[in-house]
Amino acid sequence: MNEEEFKQNYKKAVDHMKANEQMKKRVEQSLNSQHQGPKRQRKPLYIAASVVIAASIGLAAPSVWQQFNGPAAPTPQVAAVTPGASFDPIVIPKMELPDSNGKGAKASMLPVVVYEGNVYLQSATLLEGTSALNLRGEKLGTTTGGIDEWSGQDKYTELASNIGEADIYAVNGYDKDFRIMSYTEIDGQVYAQLFDKNNGITISSGADLIGKLHLEGNITSAQWETFDSWNNGLQQLQPLAADESLESFVSALSAAKPIATSPELEENLYSNEDRKIIYLTLEDKTQVPLVLFGEEGLVRYGNVPAFLEVEKGAFQSFWNSLGE
Repeated sequence: MNEEEFKQNYKKAVDHMKANEQMKKRVEQSLNSQHQGPKRQRKPLYIAASVVIAASIGLAAPSVWQQFNGPAAPTPQVAAVTPGASFDPIVIPKMELPDSNGKGAKASMLPVVVYEGNVYLQSATLLEGTSALNLRGEKLGTTTGGIDEWSGQDKYTELASNIGEADIYAVNGYDKDFRIMSYTEIDGQVYAQLFDKNNGITISSGADLIGKLHLEGNITSAQWETFDSWNNGLQQLQPLAADESLESFVSALSAAKPIATSPELEENLYSNEDRKIIYLTLEDKTQVPLVLFGEEGLVRYGNVPAFLEVEKGAFQSFWNSLGE
């Protein structure tokens, strides 16, 4: 090997190590933001949510679509009632990618992956790296990275992302039209993230969302947290029995009425602290957070631009069982 070849190989090795270190830091920061829940100011929660992801589980954040710009950002709509339907379906339009005129969705802070022409956003569902291998399905490709809020149409190609370079896989047990995952091993340690596509869908009842999360019959353990604990990053998690009471609530959640979100509704909901958060660990080791809004009897998963209105008696009974 001559001197020039040695220099080129050395540079490639150094670049690779730098890329790995950047990936490691990025994933660690993302995981920390999800698990630690840093202290937040109480008063400006609604305003700050437009620039802070709020742990990606919709606790303080009004709507994930505020993380995107352009007139094509999905706005939930109430569809015409179909014969036999119990509720007016909520239609969340497909998030359109930027066109040549700069119109359409552009990624901001939230981690995003483009797959088969669809926008997948970082999931609210948590996944420990040690459990990721069992969920890793077929490899779908490798992200190219490089897109941000200033990127033009030419950057939104297949598997473009703002997470850097990472291998993307299907998730065992889940439809890849709903969920995919990034999976990276660095120094023998696994870093994995789930990404959900919550646009281009219709929610006729809670089952259309809850069913995708595989909650019913699959909860192995559960915890809950007061808003004060979450808001101040105290992580004062309290045990919640994974019993018939919880299963009954999940069943009621599946039968819940979908409510289209709006700035007015979210401002009303997020302007008070009448909230509790439950964390449901499933058999596949994923952990699903749900936010309960006590006064209105609503439940929200992540940043999906819709709420679920649970039957009043079922909601109140479960809410009261959580304590103060």
